[in-house]
Amino acid sequence: MENAKDTISRIRAAMGDSLSILGHHYQSDDVIAYTDIRGDSLELARKINALKAEHIVFCGVFFMAESAAILRRPDQKIHIPEVSATCPMADMAEAGRVRETLDILQKSGRKIIPLTYVNSSAAVKGVVGEYDGSVCTSANARIMLEWALKQGDAVLFLPDQHLGNNTANTLGIPKEKRFILPKDVIDGQPRLSVDPTAAENKQLILWPGYCPIHDEFTLESVRTIRRNEPEAKIVVHPECDPAIVDAADGNGSTTYLIKYANQAPEGSTIYIGTETNLVKRLASLYQGQKIIKPLHTALCEDMGKITVEKLACTLETLESATPVTVQNDIREPAKLALERMLAACS
Repeated sequence: MENAKDTISRIRAAMGDSLSILGHHYQSDDVIAYTDIRGDSLELARKINALKAEHIVFCGVFFMAESAAILRRPDQKIHIPEVSATCPMADMAEAGRVRETLDILQKSGRKIIPLTYVNSSAAVKGVVGEYDGSVCTSANARIMLEWALKQGDAVLFLPDQHLGNNTANTLGIPKEKRFILPKDVIDGQPRLSVDPTAAENKQLILWPGYCPIHDEFTLESVRTIRRNEPEAKIVVHPECDPAIVDAADGNGSTTYLIKYANQAPEGSTIYIGTETNLVKRLASLYQGQKIIKPLHTALCEDMGKITVEKLACTLETLESATPVTVQNDIREPAKLALERMLAACS
């Protein structure tokens, strides 16, 4: 009986350019081994439209496949090996609540520009597009927040409060000009919890979401490394709490973290605060040259739902499978929001 790895190899060879497998950096090594393109959210989003492939299989979480489905050409089909691989942070912003919150905040006549992290549903991106907003990634958050601040009176940044605050710090936005919405906007009724007067005169309004994986890192672990290994460098993802980011030697997207590890001098010791699959991959890549360790073991269970076996099963049923789609009334404004990002970052 053919095993999963042989099945993947056989189908990839048979389909050639009509198949493209994309993988996010947080995927396991077993899955990454079969990807044609790997990258962070921005890198992968930029690739979709130019791919020759009819079938694009996205090894990542569902919002990434949705983004691909928004940007795809009509002749392309997007697939994901496990539809239940969601993003907990993306799930913290529901489109109806985002729309209601924007309407409440704009009652005073202020124009609030929504800027959503790419870690959000297609429906949320659709709402953002309708309200003249755009999308950002951890790689371009500074550029996009600067863009959004010029489009209206204030910005609603969602769903990640930490990325929003860290980006505001790099831009020098005073803390007194920021406002974090009450947690009830995540799973309650915004009309009962959002007070528009509390957000008056604020430049940046933050949705109270966060990444449970990056929220695991602690300031104490940073202090312990500083005390025991003062020569070690610490770099983290900007989804971490601002206190962790401030205490680190650098912060940035997965692409930044990969580049930092690559450019570090031989013999360096580097602690990286992000999902462990990427850290382990970098540690293996530079073994014997530099020491790379996780700041803390932090594995994304949803990324882990994509397995070699599920990838093989997806490839075997491509022709009959139902691809990931986004209905047109959501797709069009969501695409506009994404295209604003791609244009601003081109």
